Amino acid sequence: MTSASGPNAKPTASVAAVDLGSNSFHMVVARAAGSELHIVDRLKESVRLAAGLDKRRRLSAEARDRALDCLARFGQRLRHLPRGRVRAVGTNTLRRARNADEFLADAEQALGHPIEIIYGAEEARLIYGGVARDLAAEVPRRLVVDIGGGSTELIIGEHADPTLIESVSLGAVVHTQRHFADGRVSASDWTAAVLDAQVGLEPLIRDYREAGWDVAVGASGSIKAVQKVCVTAGWCEEAITAGALRKLGKTLVKTGRVDPDKLPGLSAERAPIFAGGAAVLSAIFDSLGVDAMQVSDKALREGLLLDLLGRLEHHDVRDATVAAACARYGVDAAHARRVADTAARLCRDAGDWIADDADRHLLHWAGQLHEIGLTIAHKGYHKHGEYIVRNADLQGFSKSDQAVLATLIRLHRGKFRDNLIESLPVAQQPGATRLAVLLRLAVLLHRGRDPRATRPPVSLNVTGKRLQLQCDADWLAEHPLTRADLEREQAYLDRPGYRLILEG
Repeated sequence: MTSASGPNAKPTASVAAVDLGSNSFHMVVARAAGSELHIVDRLKESVRLAAGLDKRRRLSAEARDRALDCLARFGQRLRHLPRGRVRAVGTNTLRRARNADEFLADAEQALGHPIEIIYGAEEARLIYGGVARDLAAEVPRRLVVDIGGGSTELIIGEHADPTLIESVSLGAVVHTQRHFADGRVSASDWTAAVLDAQVGLEPLIRDYREAGWDVAVGASGSIKAVQKVCVTAGWCEEAITAGALRKLGKTLVKTGRVDPDKLPGLSAERAPIFAGGAAVLSAIFDSLGVDAMQVSDKALREGLLLDLLGRLEHHDVRDATVAAACARYGVDAAHARRVADTAARLCRDAGDWIADDADRHLLHWAGQLHEIGLTIAHKGYHKHGEYIVRNADLQGFSKSDQAVLATLIRLHRGKFRDNLIESLPVAQQPGATRLAVLLRLAVLLHRGRDPRATRPPVSLNVTGKRLQLQCDADWLAEHPLTRADLEREQAYLDRPGYRLILEG
């Protein structure tokens, strides 16, 4: 990635990405100039978060301390950057950890920036974005593989667009713990580890083989470590070959353990999880019929930087995701747009009541998607909509933002259920409640579904939990159903402690 230059280049600004991986934490700082990025700083620390998960899937105190100490060091470097110019994400281990919410509260304080937990499909999309930027355009179809500490992402795409995405629960840390916990590598252990990984890959083999690819690319510390050992041993040149992997497996069994002294090119830091990563990669080669795999230096953090840059340049993939979901589920786009626009206008009227741009975006998307459940049935459609949005693969959305979006859709009509808000992380509950109130009002103001009523003549003034809705008297008299709905809403909003006053 290079920086733009010349008399017409845009001023540069720093952006950063933080990847809280299952094995290592990474931080990348770059200068953005237009659509280009120039890396100015990198930090990486081995935290072994996945190794700190106990049998109850809770992070141990030791793992938490290692992670928080690392994030405090990252935070010192990122302290001067505005909130919107840093994107930090947690991956497989934080997806699995039962006490992830407790950890995140302390982690965000240490880092000084919000941290999102992303789903496996979103992780895969970002990885592909980072790797694809580094590949020659004349090779259109790519298989990209990333073996992390707790999961493996496999993506097939054409040019910059992923077309097939999977995240599998196979990782270097987890696989090593499962098959090589005592540090030894016997013939039976190696065979069992490869076979176990093949079983995990089996559901996707047919689709991936049928899709095909022109070049296979690996992008992770585990794959880079395998490449370095194989190249140093003279088993292959730049790309990892199937033959080189077979020789690596035989060597590990022959030596009986992962020993950097007997595997030139292997770092002492990578050695404790090397066998698990190598077994997963061997299974991928065997299952998918890969002959050779190039290795890229780019990965999730570069994809995060590019995605963040797109948001700053108003090319947010989430807009396209929501539009695609509306089209797929037959949402009345014109009505949804009217609701979303009115919600945005009420949000502007409310001023600092909704101060975060991220919350304003969520309100807009919730307005567009609030009727997505109608594709299933009208009765209880808000519940159907919640289920769809909570469980769909929505590209660009973090796990927490998707949960808030689903909650807003569930709460846009009917009684206001406090327990739905209380199921969200504590830090998100006040904002989600306010967004739900605004969405509910916007939906009611368009109850008549009149295509001419693009801007209902109302304004909103908010003081604390007191909402004063000023309505044009003639308009309200002409819309008795809307008046009745708003009067009913006054009673509904009493439950979360809000007082709605109608004037007009």
